[in-house]
Amino acid sequence: MSTKDSAGVAQILAYLNEKNRPYSAQDVFTNLQKQCGLGKTAVVKAMEQLAQEGKIQEKVYGKQKIYFADQSQFADVSDAELKEMDARVAELGAEVQTISQSCRQLDTELKELNSSLTTAEMKAQIQELQAECSGYRERLDKIKSATNHVTPEEKQKVYKERETYVKEWRKRKRMVTDMVGSILEGYPRCKKQFLEEAGIETDEDHKVAMPNI
Repeated sequence: MSTKDSAGVAQILAYLNEKNRPYSAQDVFTNLQKQCGLGKTAVVKAMEQLAQEGKIQEKVYGKQKIYFADQSQFADVSDAELKEMDARVAELGAEVQTISQSCRQLDTELKELNSSLTTAEMKAQIQELQAECSGYRERLDKIKSATNHVTPEEKQKVYKERETYVKEWRKRKRMVTDMVGSILEGYPRCKKQFLEEAGIETDEDHKVAMPNI
């Protein structure tokens, strides 16, 4: 076994003894990959070697092997100590939950701050909006000071005239359509040829559409 492999085995043993909890070979490889620099195959062989030497314990669950520190090296713990440890674990668990919640809140605040404008950006935006408002005020003043305003009466008159013209347009178009239809009943050619011969121009020829009233 090379010096690197021996150092890796010792590091794995120290890690399992320190954590004193069950791990698979994959867990140990992932957790110590940067520290010991061993490949997964080397980690598996090292843990199997430690188990054969009795330095760690091995349990098989189906197709998976679990390894943990040899418990004989640790002093016995009384029931009172176990209860005290359980209470401490519960206390630490509650503390972790509180800290995690605080971290989530801080993370939310950080995201909001990152998405907010900086002071310089806000000042620039305020100046831009003020300039825009100034332009609108000048435009409004010009409109108010103009002498060519259209009165409501004049506006209503224009609308009425438009309605009259559109109605007349529709009436005349219907008359022409009916007339053309009657002629085409005895006309030997198609409608398009008749319109060309008669010199009749349609709305479509001028790309116009009758507006709605």
